[in-house]
Amino acid sequence: MFFKDIHIRMRLFFVIVIILFLTVISKVIYIQVFEYDKLSKLSSDLWSRNLPIEGNRGIIYDRNFTILADNITTTSLVLIPNQIKEKERAIKELSKIIGVSEEEMSKHVNKKTSIERVHPEGRRLSFDIADKIAALNLEGVYLVKESKRNYPYDKNLSHVLGYVGIDNQGLSGLELQYNEYLTGEYGSIKYFSDAKGNKLKLNEIYEEPQDGVNILLTINNEIQMSVERELDNALSKLNPEKALAIVMDPNSGEILAMSSRPNFSPSNYQDYTLEEINRNLPIWMNYEPGSTFKIITLATALEENLVDLENEHFYDGGSVRVANAKIKCWKAGGHGDQTFLQVVENSCNPGFVALGRRIGKEKLFSYIDKFGFGEKTGIDLNGEATGIIFDLDNVGEVELATTAFGQGVSVTPIQQITAVSAAINGGKLYKPYVVKSLLEPETNSPILTNEKTLVRNVISNETSKKVALALESVVTNGSGRNAYIEGYRVGGKTGTAQKVKDGAYMQGNYILSFIGFLPADNPKVVVYVAIDNPKGVVQYGGTVAAPIAKAILEDCITALDIKKSSKGTEKKYQLWEKKYVTVPDVTGKKLNSVKGLLYGFDVNYTGSGEYIKFQSPKAGERVLEGSKIRILLGDK
Repeated sequence: MFFKDIHIRMRLFFVIVIILFLTVISKVIYIQVFEYDKLSKLSSDLWSRNLPIEGNRGIIYDRNFTILADNITTTSLVLIPNQIKEKERAIKELSKIIGVSEEEMSKHVNKKTSIERVHPEGRRLSFDIADKIAALNLEGVYLVKESKRNYPYDKNLSHVLGYVGIDNQGLSGLELQYNEYLTGEYGSIKYFSDAKGNKLKLNEIYEEPQDGVNILLTINNEIQMSVERELDNALSKLNPEKALAIVMDPNSGEILAMSSRPNFSPSNYQDYTLEEINRNLPIWMNYEPGSTFKIITLATALEENLVDLENEHFYDGGSVRVANAKIKCWKAGGHGDQTFLQVVENSCNPGFVALGRRIGKEKLFSYIDKFGFGEKTGIDLNGEATGIIFDLDNVGEVELATTAFGQGVSVTPIQQITAVSAAINGGKLYKPYVVKSLLEPETNSPILTNEKTLVRNVISNETSKKVALALESVVTNGSGRNAYIEGYRVGGKTGTAQKVKDGAYMQGNYILSFIGFLPADNPKVVVYVAIDNPKGVVQYGGTVAAPIAKAILEDCITALDIKKSSKGTEKKYQLWEKKYVTVPDVTGKKLNSVKGLLYGFDVNYTGSGEYIKFQSPKAGERVLEGSKIRILLGDK
């Protein structure tokens, strides 16, 4: 019995030993196979250190791959406190070089951490400062690569592009809107150290950083520079409170240029107020549009067959009474008898009140909704406003009348240009956008591409053509004649809008605007300009904003290679205006026989002889009266 108990115990002991052995073997196998990567990483972390290397932020291009935002290489100061042997020297010299107190630098040098980034004073250092730090040759003091955002055109397109903070994170504009795409991924230089943090003589491992995604915009930088130049000129000559301009492709909703004043330098954003930085006026500003809004009333009346522009007449006596209100025309005494086309040309308020009455409030406000007013356009920029449109229940006779000529409602510039584009492009309302494509950083091949988005059809193609022709007549015969460009069919509409303060309209303080497009028979580009309270000028949209829009349109002609048109309406000149005339053909003719043809030109003769061998400009060109013509004389 005793030996039997011993035998049982021994067998039990061996079973327990075997179970323990199998458990140990299983654990070893589990650690070696399943936990290897985790434990290897943990052990590596005990004796390896990573010096971070920042990936470049994605590049932002205009539509033709002109760089609008890129990166320049800088360095940042990183410390390995355990490796710094000369701590007092490091504190004294580094504080002097980067401009911080020795007390502050001591906190960095003596911090109980494996790696210490000196922030923010040690970030994105200039090469001069980096060279001074490198010359110290201090152990444990490292300079690592970082990229700094660079804007080659400085303030140009600043509100659209936005800016980045010290950590290269987007804080406004496209930099914020597309930050997750633009931001690159960190790489590193991995080195090995002992338990005390001393660097071991082992090979370093380089992990390459990943650059952010590039962005291709719809912006045309050539047109953008024109907008910036003209707004700067307006600022210096007119001293307005604010100024803005937008250029759009009416057939797609692509924004070709956008800017406003005041603007800011993204590289020096700390020098500006939050209002200056964050208010992208073309999409944020709300104001009464004035007469540019008459385009919507005109389009509605034509679409509903409520007016015959050329054959119906309206008599303007200078004012019209609506309920208990007297609405005046801008011209004292009125325009007298005129066709409704002349009502449009003259921007006659009483005439548009009459159109508003014909349309009725339900119909007019339904078209205002269709054209996109009272809601965001959905442009891919942050900070867009909605504008303010009367609630239909609150629209009486006076509200209907004032809305018909652009007073009492509040809109944004982006709504204005988008709606007018629909009125003249065949009736199609497109969603505006500024980002054309997201691009793979190494090859610039498209990852994601934006296509034009049709929101809705608003009016018929036939009505749209009538609107465009009427607006062309505004430029050739009416209030928009300062936007006329010889050889091109330009359409447009002026706007002179009163501003409201404390519930009352201000006197002598207006927002002056002009919206223009060309060619009128097949629009390729639309320009909207608004100048807020210019000083020292007669405050009319036609005298202030139209010439600015004309200058931008002329640059659009070059940038977009828009050809001259042989058709169109000849401009009706005022007595004080210089006319365009055609240069006669005098080459090969006897001088005495063509002097009458050259009358009115400033003729400059060179050479000698009786016959004209060469002329400049060439025959058939259109030039202003009194322009210089160069004549080369010679023998037959």
